Amino acid sequence: MDRNIVVAVESRDEPTAGAQRVDAPGAPRYRYFAVLVLTLAAVVFLIAAPTANWSRAVALLIEGLALVVTVATSREREAVRRRRAAWLGLVMAVVVLLIALGVVPRWLIAVVAVGVAAGVPIALIRGLLRLLRREGVTLQSVAGSLAIYLSIGLVFAWVIAFVSQVAGTPYFAQQTSGTLGDKVYFSFTTLTTTGYGDFTPATPTGHAIAVIEMLTGQLYLVTVIGLLIGNFASRQRSQ
Repeated sequence: MDRNIVVAVESRDEPTAGAQRVDAPGAPRYRYFAVLVLTLAAVVFLIAAPTANWSRAVALLIEGLALVVTVATSREREAVRRRRAAWLGLVMAVVVLLIALGVVPRWLIAVVAVGVAAGVPIALIRGLLRLLRREGVTLQSVAGSLAIYLSIGLVFAWVIAFVSQVAGTPYFAQQTSGTLGDKVYFSFTTLTTTGYGDFTPATPTGHAIAVIEMLTGQLYLVTVIGLLIGNFASRQRSQ
């Protein structure tokens, strides 16, 4: 009799085949579409906006919002997520204000921006892997992977901005270091190996950065994005 009771309890606790797993109350929801939209908005704004302290501040604000959303929807406990997101939001607000007032030097802005842009994929990868293990390839996981790709382009753009600030010579062979929008534009033409040729790096450091970015972009597209899109298409056809 006791054995039957134990078996019944165990079978009740185990999820049945095909049953959908339900998150516990307070569990975070994936918001990778929001992260993708914010990251894309940062890219477009940086290319289109004039070079000024206020535009750098707005761009960093958008990137900071993407990072806050990523942290706020991570798979940590609710109290941990709220505390981290609150502190991160406060720090970003202070940094954005100082940049808008012109207090922060440009090389330091580039360093901070590299950290913020790199923080998005770093904070996103763990949750993305958990989502893939749990639900397979979904639109949310594809959006998260694309957000990482765009973040990589922003990281390299800010690295170029930093190098051009500390170097004593023009970054590009066209005898100019270009605007911040030019650097973002050049970064993504390099990441996608489009190579229009209107901007080319002039120094060995610039050449090395370009090669690393080209390899990173192609390897990411072929492996991560290619596999995700292929698996997602196969899953849709099988349904």
